[in-house]
Amino acid sequence: MPSTMEVKCESDDCELDMFENHYTYDVPDDHAVEDLSCPYCGGSDLVEIEV
Repeated sequence: MPSTMEVKCESDDCELDMFENHYTYDVPDDHAVEDLSCPYCGGSDLVEIEV
């Protein structure tokens, strides 16, 4: 099963508290949360979280 990453935006100006990022089987091994941007505010102050 492809992996899922839970991500939180830590920008003080952002209203989004969490989003899930679902991947296909061919996502590169070196892909990390640093490669993403917030879908709400466009910022890059993101952290991966465990739920």
